[in-house]
Amino acid sequence: MIRVLVVDDEALIRSGFTHILNASDDIEVVGAVPGSQAVGTAEAAGPDVVLLDIRMPDVDGLTVLADLCILPNPPVVAMLTTFGMDEYVATALRSGAAGFLLKDTNPEQLADLVRTLAEGGVVLSPKVTRTVVDGYLDNEPSEPAARAVARLTDRERAVLVLVAEGLSNSGIGGRMHLSIGTVKEHVSSILTKLRVGSRVQAALLAERAGLLRLPEEGEDR
Repeated sequence: MIRVLVVDDEALIRSGFTHILNASDDIEVVGAVPGSQAVGTAEAAGPDVVLLDIRMPDVDGLTVLADLCILPNPPVVAMLTTFGMDEYVATALRSGAAGFLLKDTNPEQLADLVRTLAEGGVVLSPKVTRTVVDGYLDNEPSEPAARAVARLTDRERAVLVLVAEGLSNSGIGGRMHLSIGTVKEHVSSILTKLRVGSRVQAALLAERAGLLRLPEEGEDR
């Protein structure tokens, strides 16, 4: 059972996400609270995944993210926004967010996205990916990023591409016919060689190095 905490200042958003996610047999919403109650609820309920609004009137979503990331057993945190061009996108991803979703994400896709997050996958809305790469992290292929990726073995580069495509460890293992343990070892080595702290940062660096094709507007990722 995947335990989810929904954090948003709007009661309607909290109720809607709760209703959609609780309809899945393998997902349980253990809390749906405004930002001021996020950290305390996370400590008490122990969620696996937190869906966190980045813009809230009572508390800054980035502050909540930082507090969640230093918990003894930190949850996976994906940021929620209604804005396709949110200036906080890059900051949140650099600060430890494991994904970034728009609030108008297709309800039919929401449960699968939560499962991907729980399994260690990367979840980025296509619009958010374009915002980060085109705007905040530069649209042109980066020579430093290319040099960093060149440190990887061929197998590690193949794993990195699948990480950047959003696959979980089990998904990568299935695609490459590797055990989950072997995939974890490769991912750990990739993060070390690239000198990044998260799978999302590795994915963005892979895009900057020119390893991936950016999704077109309206294309699912």
